[in-house]
Amino acid sequence: MKSFLLVLSLALMSFASDHNWKTDFLQAQQSAQKEHKFILLNFSGSDWCGPCMRMKKEIFDSPEFEEFASKELVLVNADFPRQKKNKLSKVLQEQNDKLADIYNQAGVFPNTILLDDKGVVLKTWQGFQKQGTAAFISEIKAITDANRK
Repeated sequence: MKSFLLVLSLALMSFASDHNWKTDFLQAQQSAQKEHKFILLNFSGSDWCGPCMRMKKEIFDSPEFEEFASKELVLVNADFPRQKKNKLSKVLQEQNDKLADIYNQAGVFPNTILLDDKGVVLKTWQGFQKQGTAAFISEIKAITDANRK
């Protein structure tokens, strides 16, 4: 019974944390402008990119990052899954392709970009962030503090 509850709670935590990530960039940009937040855009290959999965599990799903992000960031995931069962809708795939044309022309995964509420790039991180969650948060905070209006 305990193991079932643990699995259930982990599944619910994962489900809840995914709800913090938007997939509609324009909606995210509007939220950022309204709430005076910055946008963190993450390009991922959720079902094939090992470093992407690790970044989600070790950094983005951590309680520390989720707490920080809920106060300071609007999170956007531009996913590029390969497995047929994870295929995106045509509209979402087209949006992600357009975002990649603008922000990820090299096709790097994971590629995480901090933007202001107008979509201007403030910082880009390529690959898994080995420095860890606390250092990643500190780096984001230093940039957002310096660019706050």
